[in-house]
Amino acid sequence: MVQKYQSPVRVYKHPFELIMAAYEKRFPTCPLIPMFVASDTVNEFKSEDGAVHVIERRCKLDIDAPRLLKKIAGVDYVYFVQKNSLNRRDRTLHIEAYNETFSNRVIINEHCCYTVHPDNESWTCFEQSASLDIKSFFGFESTVEKIAMKQYTSNIKKGKEIIEYYLKQLEEEGVTFIPRWMAPVTLKLESSTSRVGRPVSPPINVPETASKEGLTNKEIINGSSSPSESTAGTPDDKLDADYIKRYLGDLTPLQESCLIRLRQWLQETHKGKIPKDEHILRFLRARDFNIDKAREILCQSLTWRKQHQVDYILDNWHPPQVLQDYYAGGWHHHDKDGRPLYVLRLGQMDTKGLVRALGEEALLRYVLSINEEGLRRCEENTKVFGRPISAWTCLVDLEGLNMRHLWRPGVKALLRIIEVVEANYPETLGRLLILRAPRVFPVLWTLVSPFIDDNTRKKFLIYAGNDYQSPGGLLDYIDKEIIPDFLGGECMCEVPEGGLVPKSLYRTAEELENEDIRLCTETIYQSASVFKGAPHEVLVQIVEASSVITWDFDVCKGDIVFNIYHSKRAPQAPKKDSLGAHSITSPGGNNVQLIDKAWQLGRDYSMVESPLICKEGESVQGSHVTRWPGFYILQWKFHSMPACATTNLPRVDDVLASLQVSSHKCKVMYYTEVIGSEDFRGSMTSLESSHSGFSQLSAATTSSSQSQSSSMISRWRFC
Repeated sequence: MVQKYQSPVRVYKHPFELIMAAYEKRFPTCPLIPMFVASDTVNEFKSEDGAVHVIERRCKLDIDAPRLLKKIAGVDYVYFVQKNSLNRRDRTLHIEAYNETFSNRVIINEHCCYTVHPDNESWTCFEQSASLDIKSFFGFESTVEKIAMKQYTSNIKKGKEIIEYYLKQLEEEGVTFIPRWMAPVTLKLESSTSRVGRPVSPPINVPETASKEGLTNKEIINGSSSPSESTAGTPDDKLDADYIKRYLGDLTPLQESCLIRLRQWLQETHKGKIPKDEHILRFLRARDFNIDKAREILCQSLTWRKQHQVDYILDNWHPPQVLQDYYAGGWHHHDKDGRPLYVLRLGQMDTKGLVRALGEEALLRYVLSINEEGLRRCEENTKVFGRPISAWTCLVDLEGLNMRHLWRPGVKALLRIIEVVEANYPETLGRLLILRAPRVFPVLWTLVSPFIDDNTRKKFLIYAGNDYQSPGGLLDYIDKEIIPDFLGGECMCEVPEGGLVPKSLYRTAEELENEDIRLCTETIYQSASVFKGAPHEVLVQIVEASSVITWDFDVCKGDIVFNIYHSKRAPQAPKKDSLGAHSITSPGGNNVQLIDKAWQLGRDYSMVESPLICKEGESVQGSHVTRWPGFYILQWKFHSMPACATTNLPRVDDVLASLQVSSHKCKVMYYTEVIGSEDFRGSMTSLESSHSGFSQLSAATTSSSQSQSSSMISRWRFC
């Protein structure tokens, strides 16, 4: 398996020319990197004007590997070839490196780049990427991989220190400024321009707060974006190392790489509609930075959020009065680590009454709103305390807990809530303090604990009776001044006291079921199954030309082909006869095929857009301006992998991809809407101001007007 590494952008607050002088002092050897023994120049080229300097070196490395492994391999040193291409005119340095030793067994490639900071010409940016592919190594493949990654990450950490070390050395030598390269001038030109200096672009002003933190303008914007919005690091949506440290915390180089790579994958597949970096990082932590596992659960969560419009829950959903009066929970200041503190008086809460009065869905939605509020408060506290705060603390008071809390439907609702929260809000709980646990608590814990992730369970601290008042108790985690009054503190806590829900507010099972169904299906999205040989099609009737058909869909399973057709004839609704042509659609229950099999393309209907192949996990948005009135058909069709053009045998990649789609079935979740021509003002950006559910959706899932516009036209174009 190929191991890959991608660094964040590292910013040096020094001009490019000075950084280059410091970099050159690393050769021919560098005492700060003991493994870098020596280097010899193999090839060198300099342009006549001195702007371009290309130098190729053969570097000798003493890898810190077990003596036995070196003996088996038959080498004491490892040799790398490094090619540096310096362009003083463009102020860039590109570094390419690859291994010469064991190149038939191990393939190592590295690319590094020094460039001028796009927001400040007096600063320099650095980033690097690398890949490691071990084909074979005498049966020690796993050991060699660990050694290589350990050595590499160790050198990455030292990289910035080394440059700063040589910068200080230059300063001690009196070198604090190196002029930029200037093109040589001929004598004729010199006489006519002798009094005119070469214009130099002044540095772009950076806000004072950015200078203090070493952050770019875009990174400052990141701190104020909403929980569901995409973020932008340095320009071109790259993450800055200082931004990571300031807003996300101290990560190892490999953890930074995992975050950046997963973020890049989301940008490619979700077209700008990606969660914030903090949210991506939570899913990576939940899966121990295994990118494939984190990507799987994150994509499932993003689809769930979109389907149930979780991004809007704080603004569009208001909890019923019963919850406001009888749900004994609320936010209360913060703990000693700056984490938002949520207090839940579970023992005083009538869980049976709440379930009977509201049902599972309303309770679940309320808990989701609490989690969304928690994410928002974490971001606010990150700004207030000046350090990354990504989780909150929950204080649960069990005083009053008894057997009535173990009512079966209530426990069932609790388990479902835990399941949803665990799947969609991983690593958001920093600490759970359970106080005054009664004797009945072990029974409840036995029922609940199997549904709680092992990492989450480690954050639980349980105190029986008044043990929380002893050393190692509540005072270790919460300041004395904010301990709630009902726990013996002096701070008035505004959390509702709970109490019994009046039976007059109870609702019948039928009423609750209807309410639950309404809450569950309260979404603008529809789901459909796409079978091999039976596409899913949506009919859109257009009365006035120049109307705009908009769409937004996620490919939840398998690969599909998306098409748009036009017909002057109205397609007939499919017959429900199980023996009819559409009987294959019956397993999905929501699959519709409108185009009659007798229709001929080009005669009965025409294609108005080129087919678009969409891979599993992709999120696609787009629009089409209609040229004619009539009937337009949006079609999602099963994508069959083509055989290789040069042979009748299928490719290995195609076979593996086809195995991922079980039973020749795909799933899509989609939303489509027509915007009238009177609302469309002839440009893509005008779609943003149109009064439609689609434009509202796009605005809530992107971070800027620029990304809103691009997200709506992603993967598609206007015709």
